[in-house]
Amino acid sequence: MSAQDAYLVLNAGSSSIKYAVYDIELAVQLSGQVDRIGMGPQYHGGASEIDLPVAEDATHAEILDWLLAHIMGLEKGFNIIGAGHRVVHGGQEFAAPARVTDEVIEKLRTLAPLAPGHQPHNLAGIEAVARRWPTIPQVACFDTAFHRTQPRIAQLFAIPRALSDDGVLRYGFHGLSYHYISTQLPHHLDTPNGKVIVAHLGNGASMCAMQDMKSVATTMGYTALDGLVMGRRCGELDPGVIFHMMRDRGMSVAEIEATLGTKSGLFGVSGLSSDMRDLLASDSPAAAEAVELFVYQACKKIGALAATLGGLDAIVFTGGIGENAAPIRARILQGCAWLGADLDAEANTSGASRITSETSRLAAHVIPTDEEGIIAGETQRLVAN
Repeated sequence: MSAQDAYLVLNAGSSSIKYAVYDIELAVQLSGQVDRIGMGPQYHGGASEIDLPVAEDATHAEILDWLLAHIMGLEKGFNIIGAGHRVVHGGQEFAAPARVTDEVIEKLRTLAPLAPGHQPHNLAGIEAVARRWPTIPQVACFDTAFHRTQPRIAQLFAIPRALSDDGVLRYGFHGLSYHYISTQLPHHLDTPNGKVIVAHLGNGASMCAMQDMKSVATTMGYTALDGLVMGRRCGELDPGVIFHMMRDRGMSVAEIEATLGTKSGLFGVSGLSSDMRDLLASDSPAAAEAVELFVYQACKKIGALAATLGGLDAIVFTGGIGENAAPIRARILQGCAWLGADLDAEANTSGASRITSETSRLAAHVIPTDEEGIIAGETQRLVAN
């Protein structure tokens, strides 16, 4: 039996690597992920869970090499004719998916300092595929691209104009997830073109205010550090804290970057874990405080985004926490009662799509995201061209 032509999609995040193999009709043939990278990686693929033959502190690059070999060793035979990748930062230049070339890779490397927890891992995926299949075309799809529809005023920081003109702007991230959710709004909402906040809550977390299914404002900024409390990232922070860390604590730029990007967030506050599942299961007061801070900041940002929209018709939860943590959704919606949210507790815990009552003035839905599906479609389009 001859091998089946297929597209490979890799989505390398800060603590996970998701993969999917699509046939030429863009139907999923295989999918799975490695998560908890840096904390003892675990593989989940279909019905199988196996022990990874890598060290507990294995790098993304090491796991990628194993993963690609594992995928091609499965019982289904594939002829990979193209690969698509999530790339977090596209800067000002990349406002749409692009075919990967040496020049593109070098430009993306220069953006790595703006997304140090992601961009190097995204590029590691491209390099791993090139090692295994040196001649196949690869496509980079950018998390920043969806937010380029934002008005200029939403992209500006109040800094000297020369810095803004040089690209120091609010880019926003999780754009592939928001792009997919925007395509699903007509299937779930009575007013898909209305005023909607999408909450992508996971190890990385952000929110996007949409109107007419386009990005109007978002919580992340120049880098993926800003906004909500995240697994290991600090979120919103007074810049004066950085001056204090440098001046009064003698910390280097590298130490500050590591502290705010890998030792803060849920992990830093709890002193226990960056995984919401661990924190919800813990009886530690510090874990409870980390969860409370996560919810508090989420409610605060919803209020701010609702103000930019001039009202709010619906909230959509997505991402690992948004899709799976019913207690977190409940607490956030309880904090949004002033906006007209009336939680349907049974629907929320039973896995229903709509989790507010039929009489609730504010609709709330849970919609699983599909970043890989967006990447697969763009990969097929650019490979075919």
